[in-house]
Parts: sequence; C-alpha cells; structure tokens
Amino acid sequence: MYSYRVSDVEHESRMSPGETTTPQVQEESTRPSRRALLALGIAVCALYFAVEVYLLSGEIGFPLDDSWIHLQFARNLATGHGLSFNPGQLVPGSTAPLWTALLSMLFFLPGSPVLWAKLAGVVLFLAGGFATHRLGLALGLETRLATLATALTLATSWLVWSALSGLEIPLFILVSVWGIVLHLRERRDPARFPLSPVVLALAFLLRPEAVVLVLAAVVDRFLVFSRDSEGDLRWRPPSWRPLLLGLAIFVIVAAPLVLFNHWISGSMLPTTFGAKSGGLQRWVPEMGYLYTVFGIFFQAQPWMALFAGAGILALLGGVGGREDHGLLPALWLVGLPFAYGLIDPPGQFNLVGNFGRYFFPLFPVVVVLGMLGIQKSLGGLGTWLQAGSLRISLRVLGLLILVLPTLFELVQGAGRYGQSVLNVQESDVRVARWLEGRLSPEALLAVADIGAIKFFLPNRVVDLAGIGNPEIKSLGAEGFLAQHQPDYLVIFPNWYARLFDADDPFEIVREFPIEDNITMGGDILAVYSTPWTRYPLADVLPPPVGDRARE
Repeated sequence: MYSYRVSDVEHESRMSPGETTTPQVQEESTRPSRRALLALGIAVCALYFAVEVYLLSGEIGFPLDDSWIHLQFARNLATGHGLSFNPGQLVPGSTAPLWTALLSMLFFLPGSPVLWAKLAGVVLFLAGGFATHRLGLALGLETRLATLATALTLATSWLVWSALSGLEIPLFILVSVWGIVLHLRERRDPARFPLSPVVLALAFLLRPEAVVLVLAAVVDRFLVFSRDSEGDLRWRPPSWRPLLLGLAIFVIVAAPLVLFNHWISGSMLPTTFGAKSGGLQRWVPEMGYLYTVFGIFFQAQPWMALFAGAGILALLGGVGGREDHGLLPALWLVGLPFAYGLIDPPGQFNLVGNFGRYFFPLFPVVVVLGMLGIQKSLGGLGTWLQAGSLRISLRVLGLLILVLPTLFELVQGAGRYGQSVLNVQESDVRVARWLEGRLSPEALLAVADIGAIKFFLPNRVVDLAGIGNPEIKSLGAEGFLAQHQPDYLVIFPNWYARLFDADDPFEIVREFPIEDNITMGGDILAVYSTPWTRYPLADVLPPPVGDRARE
C-alpha cells in the first residue's frame, strides 16, 4: 500500500512568506541561495567557454555569423560611421540597435571586443536569472520554488549558449522580464508612475517583436476584474491616465528608431524582416509551426514546457481574486509564437531563427509558469511516499525528475555550442583570413554571410541575403550581381545552384569544407571569381594586418 504523509513543516511552507517570516528574515534566508545561483551561472558559462577554447585550440569566436554582424555595426558606430555596415552607407539592418550601441562602447576598452562581448553577455545572463526569481515571486511562487525556477533557467542550455553568443538575447531577457515585473506592480497599484512602458520600449530597441509584449501589456491592463458577493466576475475599467501616459512614453522612446528605419529603407521595420519574411502570410498559424516552437522549449525544459499550460490556467483561475496576477506572462508566451506564425513563409516552419533563437527569450517565462503549474497542481502532494518498508522523499524524487533532463541537455548543449563556434570559424572566419593579404582592399565582395567576412576584411561587401542590400529581393540574384558587378563571390554553392549552368561565368577559386556542420547554410563555403573580376588574388600571403593582428 502507498500512503502520503504531510508534515507540519510542509503546511508552513504553503503559507505566504509574510505569514511566517519577516522581510528581514526572508532576505537573510535567500542570501545563501543567491550565492549558489551565482556560482551555478558562472560554472555553466565557464563550462561552455572551456569547450569553445578547447575545440578552437585557444581561440574564441561566436556560434553564429549574426554575432559578427552586430560587432561590425558596433565598430562603425564607435568610429563615427553610424549604423552602417559598409562605412558611409547607412542601413537599418540591426534588429537590436540598443545592443549595437552598447557593443560599440567595448571598442574603447583594451583587448579583444569579442572577449568583452562574451563577458557582457555572461553578466547580463546572470542578471536575467535574478530577474526571473523576481518574476516567480511576483506571480505567487513560494520562495524555494522561485529559487528552483531560477536555477533551471540558469541551467537552460540555450540560455548559456546565448550568454556567450555575442547576441542581444541576454539583455533582451533581462529587460523584458523586468518589464513584466514592473507591469505586475503597476497593475496592482495603478497610482504608481508607469515605469514599465520605459523598460518595454527599451525591449523594443532590442528586438522588434517586443511590440507583441507591449500590446499584451495593454490588453492585460484592460483585463481587470473583481468578484461580487455571489462570486461572479465584474469588469473594472482601467485607469486611463497612467495607461495613456505609459503609451506616450513608449512612443517617445521607440519613435526615433521607427523613423530612422522608414527614412533609410521606406519601412518601419529593419531590413532583416523583409529578408526573412514576406509579411503577413495567413490569419491563423499553421499547427506545424506551433509544434516546432513547442519542440524548442521541450528540448531544453521538457517538464516546464508541459506544466506551463497548468501555470497559464492558474493565472486564469486567479483573475478577480486575491491571487490575481494578471495574464501578461501567458499572453507573451502565447502571443509571440502566434505572431511569428502569421508571417512564417508557407510550408517551411523556419522563421524561428537559428536553433530557435527567436524564442529563447521566452524560456524564463516558460520555466516560471511551469513551476507555477506544479505548485498549483501538485502542491497538495505529501512529503513522503511509503512503499512497504521503503520511505521515499517526494521532494527529493520530484527534484531529480525535474532537474535531470535539464542537466542532461545542458551537458549536450556544451558540445553543440562548441561545434557551432567551430563551424563559423571553419567557414566565414577562415575564408576572411585566407583572403586577407591576398585580396586587394579595393575589390568588391558579394557574400552570403556578411558578418565575419566584413569584420576581418577592409573590403566593401554587398549582401546576397538582403540584410545589407534589401534591393536583391526585387532584382533577383542574377540582376543584383549584374548591377553591382562584384569581383568575387563568397557563397554556399547549394544556395545558388541556379547561377551555375552550361555557360557558367563564375570560376571557383577555392572551397572550404565545413566538417560536422550544424550551423552554416551549407557544408561547403566557396570563393568564386566573376566576369567582372578586376583584382587578381596575390600568390603570397603577407604577415597579418588590421583587425586580425589586433586580436
């Protein structure tokens, strides 16, 4: 026979913190947990960094070419060339101009900007973990469960990947999560000055999809209810003054970026949007796309992904009552996949970013809602499980069940992260270093990946992916090349098979195979000469100069 026993200690743990301890005691009791969480975050980042250094034989790099794109924008900004890729040619190609601005400051520091970008990412990753802890408490999690949610967040493989990636993801997580926390406070007390719109506007400067979070926050301010004496829900109109003030603040902060995009490209969105999506594709997302998004969460956090639905139900069940925490986390978690699903190209299910990175910022929300679902659905479970003479701690058993899949994926993710960095090094970075010194600085390159190649070379480049040159979408690859007449192509041959026919005008110069490729657009990156080649490659490679030497 199995039996459950609930101890008096567990009854106390279900009480709110304010009923059992003073704020000072709570603060003192969480200090060891904070130190442990900090140690955990640093340890997992050190593990991933060690794998990177080992695989690259002492070098460091990034797991995506997009990271080098950010660094190139940042360098031009730091040297007075504005948001440009080729100096003097402004382009709204950065999806995270605020991150670009912060990266630009790193170029005034001694040493490698690559290393500084990684250190900045780690610090922001740790700060995002503690913001997740605040979110858990704000949604009614017990302190221990909020701490566990933070630990699971810090152990999420894709978030550790993000911390060292040189991308804006850690900063976007910190800003978006903190914006949600401030929103919850202001929703409870409408008399507060609306700080959340300021923070959410900063989130918009980090990722354009933050507009979904802003809209969700506005909707949540309208979803305020109270219960009458009979328990029925009654809608309470929002306080219009703080709501309108908040929207005005958001517009003031976000407007300069929107106007800049429209001034340069004629669109309010960055050129990346046009390069990866043709706009609205459908009115309802395809189920295949939503399954793909769920798989991203399930891979790294299987239990949290499954219990997040119960957490959403818990938020819905608290509407109008003492445990009313609003619906913003749920609206954000559901709304972002829905919005992306509307613009995903038909039948491809690929508008999720490399490895699903467009949805990495949702992991803290998934974990907190999953933990909330566990607290609500399993909170009445006893402390011990008695199986004959065997007495098993349900807390220890539950902790192992929750943590082991995350730890297993965390270890696997270290190898995946290192392999991604190696793939970029063996392709884009290797090509740039091979061309450096062989290629005249006056030569024009047409490239499929514009990041590392441009960062390491002084040459002007044109972008076959359309981020730096959005006109390729209307001209087509053939028309685009004929218009710009580049000296060399650096492309993945499998992407541009239509360019090579019986009357092939392009001659292959060198191929660079990418072993065990999991990152790049093809297994081979190749350099081609063109009918317009004006600058032949030098036969002898002189000593490294420029950016490579400084690194």
